[in-house]
Amino acid sequence: MKTTTATQTPPIVSFAFAAALIGMVAYFLFWGLGYTNGNHPTLFVLATLFGVFMAFNIGGNDVANSFGTSVGAGTLTVPQALGVAAVFEVSGAVIAGGEVTKTIRSGIVDLQALQVQPMDFIFIMMSALLAAALWLLFATKKGWPVSTTHSIIGGIVGSSLALGFLLTDGYSSLSIVKWNKIGEIAISWVLSPALGGIMSFILFKQIKTYVLDYNDKVDLQLKDLKREKKQHKENHRIKFENLSAHEQVVVASAMARDAQTYSERDNLEEEIELESEYYKGLYALEKRRVSLDAYKALQHWVPLISSLGIMMIAAMLLFKGLNNLQLGLTVLHNFLIVGMVGALVWMATYIYARTLKHKDLAKSTFIIFSWMQVFTAAGFAFSHGANDIANAIGPFAAIMDVIRTGEISSSAAIPPVVMITFGIALIVGLWFIGKEVIQTVGTNLAAMHPASGFTAELTAATVVMLASLLGLPVSSTHILVGAVLGIGMVNKNANWQLMKPIATAWVVTLPSAAIIAVLVFLGLRSVF
Repeated sequence: MKTTTATQTPPIVSFAFAAALIGMVAYFLFWGLGYTNGNHPTLFVLATLFGVFMAFNIGGNDVANSFGTSVGAGTLTVPQALGVAAVFEVSGAVIAGGEVTKTIRSGIVDLQALQVQPMDFIFIMMSALLAAALWLLFATKKGWPVSTTHSIIGGIVGSSLALGFLLTDGYSSLSIVKWNKIGEIAISWVLSPALGGIMSFILFKQIKTYVLDYNDKVDLQLKDLKREKKQHKENHRIKFENLSAHEQVVVASAMARDAQTYSERDNLEEEIELESEYYKGLYALEKRRVSLDAYKALQHWVPLISSLGIMMIAAMLLFKGLNNLQLGLTVLHNFLIVGMVGALVWMATYIYARTLKHKDLAKSTFIIFSWMQVFTAAGFAFSHGANDIANAIGPFAAIMDVIRTGEISSSAAIPPVVMITFGIALIVGLWFIGKEVIQTVGTNLAAMHPASGFTAELTAATVVMLASLLGLPVSSTHILVGAVLGIGMVNKNANWQLMKPIATAWVVTLPSAAIIAVLVFLGLRSVF
């Protein structure tokens, strides 16, 4: 895999990223101390560091696994992935992440049953942030793509139970956890990779059959024709050299007339009369080449696939992502916009595919799917941001609101400066510690090509956004890994051995984060 990692670039680049994060955090602390009216400054600084650390590790693990398919397929370099992540991940969280944030903050544990005091609420959220971040850092260094959603839920459950045991008689505190909600989420964790795998298997099977395999078959036939053409020319040269001088003149004259006829034809299908055996042979080979319809897949199937893909992404943006902006669009308006976008993309892809005619078929396929994957990468980044950046911002926004007001409210405003600070932390995390997870998802689980990367990202984006519509904090990691394995099953190169430690990490993520959160919570409560 050819990637541009932090270790392969001048140290000045890494220094610039580090300086940007430090500078932004410093500015945020200065701003935040005023925003929170100077209340509990030590807690605010500590909570900020925990939240930024969590966002940093989300970038190193979740965002890295999200862009692993794009980098592994050779569609995007790491710096390009950084740019896409910076724009679309943060936009997804701001525009479409509200439902998931609400579920994480209030849908997992019933803190009202304990009559939680504001300070204890702050400790719960701070413990969850640090516990989740520490587990993510460990998994990232191992190259395991795990779920930030699982981690933050485990942290909240663990620290909430710790408080419950302190305030009640012990086992009765178990009732504060909404176990039915945990059960629903657990079912979705099982269904997520299964749905990702099934959907990607079906979609990629069609792409492989009607595009990739068709192109490979035609490419072999074109190479055979090229060899036959070369052999035909060589046979003619040998035969021509063995002719007498008079016969050479006759043959050369006939070839000259045929050359003019051959070059003046209007199209390749036009029937022409030829005299020389040389041009008759060339013409027969040319007719065989035309009959192959070598660019059929690129000009017929690929525009349709790209159109359906972009229509799916546009539908997700309109029906979910942009719904909070109150644009005044009806369902009919949305469907018409989706249809127009699909038609425009179909035409653009078809026209672009025609410009690739007479070029190398494999290279043309790579190029056109690379363009398509750029759009699906952006769509998946938006979908991912709608679910997973909220894992850091949601708890921190709640902490900051309680510090500012001294009360626990049902909702908390998220100032833009918070989004910018955490977005920068996410990008810096991807830069510094994301390469192992990118390697795992983009190369080690299954070999990636722009066509398979396009399939994985489109499949994952679809499932993630459907989950976001329901307000269910599913794991985009599980979905994407399932999609990659589905592609690996089609290509018969899925690395099931690598899935053993990854699956184990999935199982222990929630309890590991919960245990760490208990320790952090007890430590914070004893210190403050």
